[in-house]
Amino acid sequence: MRAKNCGNPQSNGVFLMCDYSLHAVRSRPARAGDMLITSEFPDTATRGFSAVGEPGTAVCLLPGTELAFSEDAACNHPFAKLFPGMRFGSVGARLARFRKINRQVTDTHHDALEFANGKVVPLTKLRVGQKAVVLQLPAKDGAGRKALEVEQDPAL
Repeated sequence: MRAKNCGNPQSNGVFLMCDYSLHAVRSRPARAGDMLITSEFPDTATRGFSAVGEPGTAVCLLPGTELAFSEDAACNHPFAKLFPGMRFGSVGARLARFRKINRQVTDTHHDALEFANGKVVPLTKLRVGQKAVVLQLPAKDGAGRKALEVEQDPAL
């Protein structure tokens, strides 16, 4: 049985969900409180998140989803295994928000995390095996638009 891809196309056909929710990989949307782990997916050339205990299922994040890593997040670095105490590849932050980058460039990965210290890291660069919890999902479209309208109302 193959799970349906969790991407939701907009009217222009652009998917809002993560790039790593591939057709060949079972996937589901993230839920607040999910314990995730950075993962490589079999028979693909990409990385993303899976739920702890569900290694073969990609957990898709919407832009704006907030995560907290259990330790400072880390990227792949050629010296990380040679000198583990030197913290090569460390991002220097635990809190991050999922976002899209380089949307104008086709045929590339667009999924990234923007960390509290301002660093933006593509998911494909994250070290595999790191744990994070989903703190908060983004506001629903309608609620977000309504809040924006209130902020822009000159009568307020």
